[in-house]
Amino acid sequence: MTQNRQLNAEFGYKEAIHLAKEHYENFPVVSFLLPSELIKHVAIVYWFARRADDLADEGNILENKRLDNLKNFEDRLNSLIERKYDNHLESALYHTIKTLRITPTHFFNLLKAFRQDVIKKRYANFEEVLDYCSNSANPVGRIILELIEVRDEKAFYYSDKICTALQLTNFLQDTVPDFKKERIYFPIDEMDKFGVTEKMFELKENSLNLKRLVEFSVNRVQSFFDEGKELLNFLSGKIRYEIDWTIKGGEEILKKIRGSGFDVLSTRPALNKVDYVKLFLKSILHL
Repeated sequence: MTQNRQLNAEFGYKEAIHLAKEHYENFPVVSFLLPSELIKHVAIVYWFARRADDLADEGNILENKRLDNLKNFEDRLNSLIERKYDNHLESALYHTIKTLRITPTHFFNLLKAFRQDVIKKRYANFEEVLDYCSNSANPVGRIILELIEVRDEKAFYYSDKICTALQLTNFLQDTVPDFKKERIYFPIDEMDKFGVTEKMFELKENSLNLKRLVEFSVNRVQSFFDEGKELLNFLSGKIRYEIDWTIKGGEEILKKIRGSGFDVLSTRPALNKVDYVKLFLKSILHL
């Protein structure tokens, strides 16, 4: 039975690739810039994160049930690491973790962040936000680096900066959708400093105070991108273009927020097909 399940890993990869191609974040998850040998591994990591995200945010299910579902998913992760998998997708994830020597802790940290999303709706200060990002975003970058056999501590440091910047950009981008889920990722102490109240989010009141808070946040995120770009020096070939493209995508979202006068309540800043092409050309031409 174990042998048959090993063979079925390829079915799991195909299913994960299909899922990844159907869902777009700020960039396609599996783009033509990815080295072909990495596509299936990136896709199965995406499946894992997507499934956990769905469990954390699934419909109107009560918090306790969501936590139970995430705990069950974590139990499945523990089992598959021990080569006890129940389906093609789990078989594929096991194969990726074991053959490419991916650190399992990264996956457990992601689940920690998803559990936090269920129970924590406010953040006292920016340090708490950074702590969340250390589990919600940074493990993904480290997994990608391990997939390409980059295990340098400096590379991990710069990767963390980029991944945190992308997560923070997404927070700004999803200010309204997150508030509908009763979440605010702007730190409470910074809201107080700029005179921003939760009522402003509820009423979609684009006050000058809120715009100043958003401007402050955008500038800080940009500083994370600026420092994290040193990561590109550790990369080469297609993956370098892929990461550069992703960074430019995050920066383009920040540019759109600036162009809106730091209004994140009226419309959700997003990339379109023209943006993708422009950013791709900038990436390959080093502009």
